[in-house]
Amino acid sequence: MTNLKIMASRHSAFYSPMICTIAGGFLEKEGLSGEYFVVPNGGSSGMEVAEGRMDVAQAAVSASWGPLDNGSKAPFAHFAQINRYDGFFLAAREADSDFSWSKLLTGKFLHVHGGQPEAMLRYGAHKMGVDLADVDDIDSPGGDEMMSQWRNGEGDYFHEQGAFPQQLEHDGQGHIVASVGEAVGPVAFSSLVGRWDWLESDDAKRFAAAYKASREWVNTADPAEVAKAEASFFPDMAESAIASAVDAYQKLGTWSGGIAVEPALYEAALDVFQHSNMVGARHSYDDVVVPPPGM
Repeated sequence: MTNLKIMASRHSAFYSPMICTIAGGFLEKEGLSGEYFVVPNGGSSGMEVAEGRMDVAQAAVSASWGPLDNGSKAPFAHFAQINRYDGFFLAAREADSDFSWSKLLTGKFLHVHGGQPEAMLRYGAHKMGVDLADVDDIDSPGGDEMMSQWRNGEGDYFHEQGAFPQQLEHDGQGHIVASVGEAVGPVAFSSLVGRWDWLESDDAKRFAAAYKASREWVNTADPAEVAKAEASFFPDMAESAIASAVDAYQKLGTWSGGIAVEPALYEAALDVFQHSNMVGARHSYDDVVVPPPGM
């Protein structure tokens, strides 16, 4: 049985279709096993794949644009979509059934800075009539560190992927008031990457089949069942919080459709990055994306 090394660039329930290839037993059905890793601080999941230390990684089509901007071939290929919406939520200290994005201007905003999370947030805010540059913000790398910042009293508003905001709700420490995914709309947010040569292998075809089955299951199963399957990957989170995040993603359509990276979603991602002047050109889809192996 071939063992695959699979890496996330962010560890969250947003990537349940990838996590559940292992947690849901889908790899085993294809004669594979898997080990799960999270990229070290300052590292690149895509380059871990390109340099042969990982077989598959979660990245984003935007990760290929830097090399292309510099005139180089992208060192890895995107072969499957994970999420077709941004997975970040906005939470507030108090419940607010009348929330509008303009309220971000009335307090301090604890949000993930840099890269795609900020580019998507900036674009979503723009669509909602707010310039992120006008917000009184607090820098954060996100994840557990952001949770600590919030619990220490920093910020009036909070920005992270599920199930961090759902855990705050579970603990009575925050209330989800908006979805960045709803503001941005459908987009190629995160995808799976592999080495160009590996994607021609039988292992790649078997992985793609396992991933397709996992994503379809995560999208249609009872959220509590999904949460139970992957609970061991999130030891510091309540299963009910994970289930709440899965439910929200299912309802948004985050994991709907096929696993191929859709050209229209790719173009939408370019729109987002051009808005923040974070890409040098509208790079060709075919220079970045390949069809899922064997499909």
